[in-house]
Amino acid sequence: MTADLPDDVAEDAERLTRLARKTPDENEATAYEDRRDDLLASHEYRSRIRNEGDAVLVLHPAEWHDSEEGVIRTDQIDDLSRAVEIQLEGTADPDDWETADAANRELAEAVREEYDDVHGENARLLADFAGNHYAKPITSLTPAELAEFSSEYVVRNAWPTEAQTAVLEESLELVFEVADEPYPGIERETAQPALDDAVGEDSE
Repeated sequence: MTADLPDDVAEDAERLTRLARKTPDENEATAYEDRRDDLLASHEYRSRIRNEGDAVLVLHPAEWHDSEEGVIRTDQIDDLSRAVEIQLEGTADPDDWETADAANRELAEAVREEYDDVHGENARLLADFAGNHYAKPITSLTPAELAEFSSEYVVRNAWPTEAQTAVLEESLELVFEVADEPYPGIERETAQPALDDAVGEDSE
């Protein structure tokens, strides 16, 4: 899309924007928007919705934004190609969320059948996370997202058993093995401390 903003970041920003627009829950919509804004900020980008005709998501370098007047002065920008425009209306949604969720749950059940209920439950939790938080296939989750699953979602939302916690990363590897996809690994900086805490809490 642009040399400045990686394609996968633009795609994630689009996905989070679509989720925010379609959820009736205001707090949930705000959470999706905040996640999108944080993602873009890490690449020094911002977003806005242009509603002239069909809605368009515009992703643009943060430096284009006039902090005093709160507007983008396109007449003062040399290279407009650094912006990314994604049509939100008037075209079919590129991702079928329901199909992705169904495939994730089928994959989780396949893990349960091929291995056991402990790995199957971990796979089910991963399916819940991938569908509810990112509306994407499990096999598209990034190392950072797998770290979020392991360090935040499982610990705070899932209340896993000690047996589940002990084999959590093995379960993740098995999910990708059953899917016949390479395992991307977990981003270690954020994942391991929380996993260790979870094990400690269960063993007390």
